Amino acid sequence: MNLPNDPDTRVCSTSPFVEDRREIFGWKMYDWAWSAFSTTVATALLGPYLLELAEDAGGVDLFGVTVAPASFFPFVVSLSAFLQVLVLPVVGAIADFTPHKKRLMMTLANGGSALLLGFFMVKADTVWLGGLLFVLASVAFGAASVVYNSFLADLVAPENRDRVSSRGYAYGYVGGAIWLAVNFALILTLEDTGLAVRLSLAGTGLWGLVFFGLFPGRLIRARSPQRQRPPGRGWLATGVVEPLRTLREMRSRQPITLRFLLSYLMYNDGILTVIAVASLFAADELDAPATVLLGLILVIQFAAVPGALLFERLAGRYGAKRALVANLVVWLGLVVYAFGLLDTIGELWVLGVVLALVLGGAQALSRSLYSQMIPVGREAEYFGFFEIASRGTSWMGPAVFGIVNQLVGSQRLAILSLIVFFVLGLFGLVPVNVRQAMIDVGNEPENMML
Repeated sequence: MNLPNDPDTRVCSTSPFVEDRREIFGWKMYDWAWSAFSTTVATALLGPYLLELAEDAGGVDLFGVTVAPASFFPFVVSLSAFLQVLVLPVVGAIADFTPHKKRLMMTLANGGSALLLGFFMVKADTVWLGGLLFVLASVAFGAASVVYNSFLADLVAPENRDRVSSRGYAYGYVGGAIWLAVNFALILTLEDTGLAVRLSLAGTGLWGLVFFGLFPGRLIRARSPQRQRPPGRGWLATGVVEPLRTLREMRSRQPITLRFLLSYLMYNDGILTVIAVASLFAADELDAPATVLLGLILVIQFAAVPGALLFERLAGRYGAKRALVANLVVWLGLVVYAFGLLDTIGELWVLGVVLALVLGGAQALSRSLYSQMIPVGREAEYFGFFEIASRGTSWMGPAVFGIVNQLVGSQRLAILSLIVFFVLGLFGLVPVNVRQAMIDVGNEPENMML
């Protein structure tokens, strides 16, 4: 296989290893494969599709309780996130001890992709199945991402991680945009829109199975663990005991890392909730047709690529933390704009373009920053907690949005309530001393712009 020349590949004078361009390319292509789920299923199509089915049914009956159509998908997102709180730390701890770390990642990623094939069966009388499949696939992809993110420290020297992490997100935006464009064309072509949506949702599973197998599955090498499982302790016990021990260690010996993680939990919850409910909000409040929503999301995906590269440059010049703070201030402004000024489709496009510029910066820089503040050899376990903050506790934002909408019947007030997540996240992030956090875990901060 001929791979493109990659500026992320180099022999690093301050690193004990040589960065392999094939592995780095394969690692970034995981984002290419995974982002089809994030873009087409979670962001563009599933929420509006389940909303339409639920409205036709007069709500969704769950255990004798009728859930309002506009609240069903946010509640489903919340449930998937809550379950990840239980699963992700266990997977992360096991991944640090097992010699089959890569196999674990690929099994989870392919399993999530296979679940998506079931979306073809979701129709008016099986709305609940759409929610169930989304929950299971989200947990599988979240667990796979724990292992995937931990490979960043295996493949890339510390001083190069901001760049590689940002470009991984850029690859994801391009891959997600290409697959979304295919689905957009399919929906415009077929007269049966419901069939087109079901084909697009199920086809996302095929996209994942193909690209996970071609690139991360082939190019990332298996590695021996740097930690040995204690004799006599089973895998499940290891997965439960080690995260509890790590939490105690973070509280007593790594308080700065823990503070960063808690602040990330808050602001990322706000980001993911805005992304998850954006299509729902536009469809309900602005009566935006599906073609406009798909076109907007498609433009956002392509525009997010220069946005991710922009914040990579800002991080290189001013430090990753300063670039991250600036990014979150823009997010806060977007929530206020959506509440007070968003009344027309034209204004929706303005919101979308600005959102695209900041979309990947916060998550990419957060990932690379966090990788500097965790101990060597325990990356998967620590990234288990990172993924909890990324998705596992992101039930709070959708739950707040769904509850406010359920109580007052206004998605505008519901989206304004998300401002608290950005304020609390910034309040926790600003005092974080990244250099000291690196020293606390035994990493070297010399010659790095932090």
